[in-house]
Amino acid sequence: MTPRESLIAHTILQGFDAQYGRFLDITAGAQQRFEQADWHAVQQAMKARIHLYDHHVGLVTNQLRILNNTSDWDDAFWLRVKSHYETLLPGYPRHEIAESFFNSVYCRLQGHSHLSPERLFILPSQPYAPAPVAPRPLSRLYRPQQNWPETLRQVLNDIPLRLTWQDQTRDIGWIVRHLHEQFGAAQLATATLDVASELFYRNKTAWIVARLQLSDGMVPCLLPIQRDEAGRLWIDTCLTDSDDASIVFGFARAYFMVYAPVPAALVAWLQPILPGKTVAERYMAIGCQKHGKTECYREYLHYLAHSQEDFTVAPGIRGMVMMVFTLPGFDRVFKVIKDRFAPQKEVTDAQVRDCYRMVKEHDRVGRMADTQEFEHFALPRARIPAELMAEFERDIPEKLELRDDVVIIRHLWLERRMDPLNLWLAQASPEQRQHAIGEYGDAIRQLAAANIFPGDMLYKNFGMTRHGRVVFYDYDEIRPMTELVFRDVPQARYEEDELQAEPWYSVGPDDVFPETFRYALCSEPSTGKLLQALHPQLFDPNWWRALQTRIREGHIEEVIAWRASQRFSARYASVAA
Repeated sequence: MTPRESLIAHTILQGFDAQYGRFLDITAGAQQRFEQADWHAVQQAMKARIHLYDHHVGLVTNQLRILNNTSDWDDAFWLRVKSHYETLLPGYPRHEIAESFFNSVYCRLQGHSHLSPERLFILPSQPYAPAPVAPRPLSRLYRPQQNWPETLRQVLNDIPLRLTWQDQTRDIGWIVRHLHEQFGAAQLATATLDVASELFYRNKTAWIVARLQLSDGMVPCLLPIQRDEAGRLWIDTCLTDSDDASIVFGFARAYFMVYAPVPAALVAWLQPILPGKTVAERYMAIGCQKHGKTECYREYLHYLAHSQEDFTVAPGIRGMVMMVFTLPGFDRVFKVIKDRFAPQKEVTDAQVRDCYRMVKEHDRVGRMADTQEFEHFALPRARIPAELMAEFERDIPEKLELRDDVVIIRHLWLERRMDPLNLWLAQASPEQRQHAIGEYGDAIRQLAAANIFPGDMLYKNFGMTRHGRVVFYDYDEIRPMTELVFRDVPQARYEEDELQAEPWYSVGPDDVFPETFRYALCSEPSTGKLLQALHPQLFDPNWWRALQTRIREGHIEEVIAWRASQRFSARYASVAA
């Protein structure tokens, strides 16, 4: 090992230290932003933290280019650098993310050439290493025994927020009532409550995240803390169902701001209350999305190694912009921008990438699926049947690289797999259809309130999750609400005008006519009647314009991650009154 190789290894690790230190700095500011109700700063911090990783990878690669002559960095040289880097990781508190950072620097310098386990940390270097010990306890254990009210008061008094409470006794009473309704006095008498030391911040909510240990197992106990305009705190609900916890930590929501100097320890601590979430999803939920991407790729490799399935086109109507394929039992889909689009699609490859980047940086409000972006993604050629290969060669030939045993796709996204809403509706009962259309309208309204106009609102561009939530996943036409002009349809000049295939009025590139949504969304009578009954606002230009005005005035809507029917005010307030 030469001093030069050692210098490069140490420079990469120091660069990662700087990145994660800044990551923690931004995260630590979440408490002050919440206490001051600085919601615009919350959004800015979210975007800034997402950008940190790539920014610091760029700083390190530039530093290495300045310090060294990179022209003679051959394959053997990088093998030695990686070998030395690996010796720096045992005992390092964030070794798993440091591996991802090394991978990113290597790919930035080498241009995604020679990607293999010998050169990159495709598999973890310490797969059986115990989670590092955090510098302070991850959680605090409470033993309520027969006095749950006093225990909960202690929990609330132990949190670091420096604001007063609206009515702490009221909130404690509602939490105790919920717990008794769900679990009964006998179970609660012997239960313990393990509360995370750090609050989880997102949007306008600070979450107490806890693990409730009962005699028959462990369940989540999530308490969302809200702040009123007078700066007083209240707890809006108590979530103790694993499905509800999964939605709160879901793939369609912004990443939490939670102070985690040892993220692996927190990810492990969360596992029992998020049993349906993979390691990748838990890392992403706490904001370590780049390492979440690494874990996502490892999950893909694990699935390949333990299945014999062939790749296949994903269910649903073929897209005009994206080619989408999957493995039948895999929980994600692969999305590739086609080389050529249908004539009616007036977008470019670069514009589509910008749309996906916009979604990554935006508050997804539980209604847009997160994506992981990959370059030079390898597929085993033996698992690609002839008919799918023919589609590859027809739709994405410029993004293909064919080798003896693998097919390389130069650019794609991985996204959570969902049931296309149009297919789901075709099989739905009347009750299911009503739920789905209610969810669909809520999704559009919540996206619009977050300054996102979906563009193409056809049902095929939305998916139904396993928790019964409708999520948007086709981003090539999204626009900020504030860029658009929502217009009334002008009065027809003659009766014949309304029978023409083309509109009798001028249409600008930013014009949207909500009244015309009926033609695309209400063609099926039962669905159309439901949509117009449940969400008539969607067809009203005045509603869209009023929402635009609120956004331009700086108003940021609160989109809660739980059902309105779960709010304490809906369940108990009227009874208490």
